[in-house]
Amino acid sequence: MVKINNYNDLPLMQEKEGTVLFYPHIPKSAKFSVNETLDSRWIGEGPKVKLFEKKFKKKFNIKGECLAVGSGTDALHLAFILAGIKKGDEVLCPLFTCTATNIPLLYIGAKIKFVDIDKKTLNISIEDLKKKISKKTKAIVCIHYGGLPCDMNEILEIAKKFNIKVIEDAAHALGSKYNNNYIGNISDFTIFSFQSIKHLTTGDGGMLVIKNKNLIAKARRLRWFGIDREKKQKGIWENDIREIGYKYQMTDISAAIGLSGLKNYFNTLKYRKLLYMQYVKNLNSFSRVKICDDFDKKKKIAPWLFTIFVSERRKLEKKLRANKIESGQTHYRNDRYSIFKSKNIYKNMDRVESKYLVLPLHTKMTISDVDKICSIIKSGW
Repeated sequence: MVKINNYNDLPLMQEKEGTVLFYPHIPKSAKFSVNETLDSRWIGEGPKVKLFEKKFKKKFNIKGECLAVGSGTDALHLAFILAGIKKGDEVLCPLFTCTATNIPLLYIGAKIKFVDIDKKTLNISIEDLKKKISKKTKAIVCIHYGGLPCDMNEILEIAKKFNIKVIEDAAHALGSKYNNNYIGNISDFTIFSFQSIKHLTTGDGGMLVIKNKNLIAKARRLRWFGIDREKKQKGIWENDIREIGYKYQMTDISAAIGLSGLKNYFNTLKYRKLLYMQYVKNLNSFSRVKICDDFDKKKKIAPWLFTIFVSERRKLEKKLRANKIESGQTHYRNDRYSIFKSKNIYKNMDRVESKYLVLPLHTKMTISDVDKICSIIKSGW
C-alpha cells in the first residue's frame, strides 16, 4: 500500500481562511455561455463540442486532429487503444504522476514498467528510460509535471530507434512549448485535462490530439459506443458496430465553459507565469529551497504547479498552515499503490520522496500573496 502522511491534523482549508492550494478559474462569461446552452436544443454532445475542438486546434496551432472527451482519463484510454496497445504489451510509464496516467493501461491489461524520475523536474528520467527500453516495449508514456516539458528530443529519438509510439500526458501543460512548438504537436498522441482546477476547466473534460488523421474517424466512434453518430443522425441504420466503444464524449455544457476560458486563455497563462516567476525570484537564491525546474531554454513552462524541494517538509507544511497557507504533495509515486504491483527500486524517487512540496498557484492569488508565502518560508522552519 502507498504510504501517505497522516493529514488529519491539517484539514482542507476554506478560501476565507487564507491562501488555498488550488482554486478553479471560471471566466464571468461562462455563466452566460452555459445558460445559453441550457436554453438550447443541445446540452449533450452537440455543436459547441465541435466548436470547442475547432477553437482549441486554432488557439494552439495544432496540426493534428482534436477530439473533446469527458475527462483526461478518457483521452488517455482512447490514446492507448488507438496506439494499438493490447493485453500483455509492455509500456514504459512515469513513476510519479496522477494515477489517471497509468490506470487506463490496467483496463487494457498492459504490462506497466515504471521509469524513475529526473531529480530536477520530477519528469521521467532519460537515463532510466534508456535502461528500461526493450524489444518488448510497445509505447512510451510521459507527463509534463507542473507544466514543464519533458526532454522530448531524447524521448522521440529513443521511440524512433525502437519504432514505438509516444503518448504525452499534458494534463499539466496546456500552452507549454518545447523548441518553440506547442505541446500537442510533437508526439503521436497528446492528451489535455480540463478537470476543475486545471489551467482551463470545463468542470471536467479532456482533449485528445491525434497526429495521424486516419485515426480520427475511429476515435470518434470509440468515443460514442462504437457508433458512427453522423450516419446515425442522418437516419442511415445500415451502419454496423464493429468496435467496442465507450461513453467518453464531452457535453455542450462543458464545451460552453471551455469556450469561455479559451477566449482569454493566454492572459490567464500570462498571469500564472507572473506568479511562478515571482516565486522563482524570491526563492531561487534561498539555500534551504530547491526549485523543481531545470530552467532549460528549450522549454517554455505553462505553470500549473510550483513545486519546491526542502528538508523537513512536514515542519514547513505545518508552519505554512499556521499562517493560513495550504500546501501539499498533490501527486504520489505510483509504485506504492497495490493496484500496480511494483516492487522495484527507484533511486531518484527515493531521494526526493520526502522533500517535494507544492505551493499555491492560481488566479485568485496576487503577487503580494506570493511574497508573503516566500517571506514565511525564508524565515525558517
